[in-house]
Amino acid sequence: MNFEPRVLLRQMFDAAILAAQPSYCVPPHLPAPPKGRLIVIGAGKASAAMARAVEDHWPGPLQGLVVTRYGYAVPCERIEIVEAAHPVPDSAGLDAAKRILAVAEAAGSDDTVLCLISGGGSALLPLPLEGITLEDKQIVNRALLASGATISEMNVVRRHLSAIKGGRLGAAVYPAKLVTLLISDVPGDALTDIASGPTVADSTTCADALAIVRRYGIVLPAAVLAALTSGRGESIKPGDPRFAPATTRMVATPQMALEAAAKMAHAAGLPVHILGDSIEGEARDVGKVMAGITAQVAVRGQPFVPPCVLLSGGETTVTVRGTGRGGRNVEFLLSLGIALDGRAGLWALAGDTDGVDGLEEIAGAILTPDTLARAWAKGIRPRDALANNDGHGFFGALGDAVVTGPTLTNVNDFRAILICSGKE
Repeated sequence: MNFEPRVLLRQMFDAAILAAQPSYCVPPHLPAPPKGRLIVIGAGKASAAMARAVEDHWPGPLQGLVVTRYGYAVPCERIEIVEAAHPVPDSAGLDAAKRILAVAEAAGSDDTVLCLISGGGSALLPLPLEGITLEDKQIVNRALLASGATISEMNVVRRHLSAIKGGRLGAAVYPAKLVTLLISDVPGDALTDIASGPTVADSTTCADALAIVRRYGIVLPAAVLAALTSGRGESIKPGDPRFAPATTRMVATPQMALEAAAKMAHAAGLPVHILGDSIEGEARDVGKVMAGITAQVAVRGQPFVPPCVLLSGGETTVTVRGTGRGGRNVEFLLSLGIALDGRAGLWALAGDTDGVDGLEEIAGAILTPDTLARAWAKGIRPRDALANNDGHGFFGALGDAVVTGPTLTNVNDFRAILICSGKE
């Protein structure tokens, strides 16, 4: 080999994150100077870095307010940065959402409102409908996160409990011109799913939200149930004239990140196959499927000939049944490793591009051919760790956790499987 597997895997992950850095992807999409003011608002894990990119490349006056996750603030001079909790919202996020909505409502017809949206915005804009409390939303958020619901399903529910999502923030901007720049963290780059679509129209309904809640057996607080059953939480629908002058631009996506990682592998002389940028499902099930594909490549040379790299993205889920710390990327990786059963020449990295896998300040982990052997030598039983949803504990004990710190962006999960040839 003319590469070291651990190093190459980390280089690919870092390349994926770099491709989605706001300093790189935001400036080409800035709007033309307006007659009036440029007002910046936004929310998400990348929103502060996006705001800084606007400041660095905007020659005229500007003002604004964005909210980001604790630890993700970037110093800005003209745009105020507020930090709040993610993934379970807190009062700081509630206050920020109220202020951002007020800024939008105050914009005039000659102004342009530049809205910077990235993953994490759902929790960071937790302004509930009248009659619903922040505590109610926290209860629903925790239940959704533990239920195994997809991110799309979670966001259908969130949009119909909010005074700011589901297009309500975008409608509030009118008659000012609205330009939304998006960094996608959702499978398929669905506009309504990125931060629950605060500035785009939504075709889903309260009935859809109720169906999802019932599907996963979630018990709702009384006020939340009343808002959904009455239809009071209905979102702004397509065709609303307030969206006619609005512009929405996707500036970074999971596919772009995977293509950047592929270039890094190509530079090392390896063929790369992108299997999909929107793979969903239970993390452990996706791990088993990916193990089957990997084994077929390694043993049969089908459908690809090794050595090669298999890349994929998307957002899996973890239904937490044990007492472990969850984390969909480490759960995927542990399931993959168990299914591959220590087969020689197979390496993998799985990580969240925002640097946080689940509730942990750890991006993910690396799987090596001897991962299981090293675990057994330490008295750690891989299957027990998986059953307990303790992927973080498992890989942490082996020294194989991947820690990036706040990456200031988010284009969802990154998975790379390196299949080395023959004896390697």
